[in-house]
Amino acid sequence: MRLLIAPAAAVRRFLELVGGVGCLLWDTAVAVRRWLAAPRGRRLGWQNLWAQMDRVGVRSIPIVSLVMFCIGAILALQMAPTLDEVGFLSRVPDIISIAVFRELGPLVSAIVLTGFAGASIAAEMGTMVVSEEIEALEASAISPIRFLVVPRILATTVMMVCLAVVGDLMGILGGLIVSQGALGIGYSQYLTHTFDILKLRDFLTGLVKAGVFGMLISGLACYLGLGVSGGAQGVGVATTRTVVLTIVALIATDLLFTAAFFALGL
Repeated sequence: MRLLIAPAAAVRRFLELVGGVGCLLWDTAVAVRRWLAAPRGRRLGWQNLWAQMDRVGVRSIPIVSLVMFCIGAILALQMAPTLDEVGFLSRVPDIISIAVFRELGPLVSAIVLTGFAGASIAAEMGTMVVSEEIEALEASAISPIRFLVVPRILATTVMMVCLAVVGDLMGILGGLIVSQGALGIGYSQYLTHTFDILKLRDFLTGLVKAGVFGMLISGLACYLGLGVSGGAQGVGVATTRTVVLTIVALIATDLLFTAAFFALGL
């Protein structure tokens, strides 16, 4: 009997998490629709949204650029010996381009953003819960979803797409520099192979993934942050859970997307 209790409890917690995040995202979508239809004076302030986009996305550009540049360089160095043995060293740009645009660009950028912004959002929301600021907003007839959650989810989703584009370019640049300096593949040859192998669907599928990843990051961070209990210790627990669960969710979602795109021939 005890062997069944632990798995059943884990499944229940998983379903609660999925349902809670799903409800939060649904409430956010409803709030966005009402925001767009509201009179000008009652709409969400753009200044608040710009501030979140700057905090979540713009400040993440340097670290995302550095990580993706290194990954592009690593891919070139790791693949070169094997491809050189079979006489396909010139195909290094092809593999880097597909890997970065379809998978590594969106996924790695999302993982970096999780540590950079996801944990910050969860800690911020949890601190507001502990200090009873959420209750103060509700007492003032201000919806926490509209005032706090909507700007963060919109900002994270939009900036995640932008960061994926930046990550793609930096990954290609990293592979380009290593290929030119260490592998003897010229700039023109590298770029020719890159543009020949890439299709519009490779770029678009990466952007679709990035948008969903952005919603996952902010949705989980807001949900776990708003569910904090137990004071300062609870904030730390929520922050840790946000990072761990978000990374697992990102990889699982990426697998589902990849399987779906493979089945559809995309």
